[in-house]
Amino acid sequence: MIRHSLALVAAAAFVTPAFAPAAIAAEVEIAASGPVIELSVSESITAAPDLVTIGAGVSTQAPTAVEAMRQNSVQMRRVIDQILALGVAEEDIQTTGISLNAQYDYDRANQRQVFRGYQVSNRVSIKLREIDETGAALDALVSAGATDLSGPTFSIEDDEAAKDLARERAVERAQQRAQAYAQMVGYDGVRVLAISEAIRGSGAAPRMEMRAMAADVSAAPVQPGQVSTGVSITIKYEMIRADAT
Repeated sequence: MIRHSLALVAAAAFVTPAFAPAAIAAEVEIAASGPVIELSVSESITAAPDLVTIGAGVSTQAPTAVEAMRQNSVQMRRVIDQILALGVAEEDIQTTGISLNAQYDYDRANQRQVFRGYQVSNRVSIKLREIDETGAALDALVSAGATDLSGPTFSIEDDEAAKDLARERAVERAQQRAQAYAQMVGYDGVRVLAISEAIRGSGAAPRMEMRAMAADVSAAPVQPGQVSTGVSITIKYEMIRADAT
């Protein structure tokens, strides 16, 4: 979660020689003569997702590391070619991990590990911008040789407009609540002393994992539903009287 803060800043106006370093504004605390209240408000906006991310991987085993890597490269190239054939752009495909590990079986009779070869795993993350094609894409990846899939994770690619709306609603709620508290204790209004914000990303999305599925399986049904995005803000207010403004 990313935190941003909006501080009220005061800076002295003066002339600086051309060779002098730029003046740095000093962050100052605003003095409050009345009671201070600090409120935290969260606001979320739900919307239909326009981006889905899935993971596809290939695992291969062979007696030697070189052969295991070679086989894996061939199969992963087939998977990537299938992804490209679906119309996915190169920049929407990203390798997320390649691993090479020795594999052993345990010989219970002799109580020892028995080497049986090497396993190579290679995974990519794929962004799909056609939500309705998610099921067909998963089926195509399995047909191309993907041995495990993960996802889908639904999100909103550009949620700035939704976050702006969430900010407006959060500030409005905080203002109304602060005003109500002020009136409860005999004050007429409030003024803002400081604001801080925590940004939340898209809400929890369905997650699905499949391994070694048959190539002739029908396209998996996928329901994108709704995802949420929003902000949490903390605002510090001073309670004021009308004759003090």
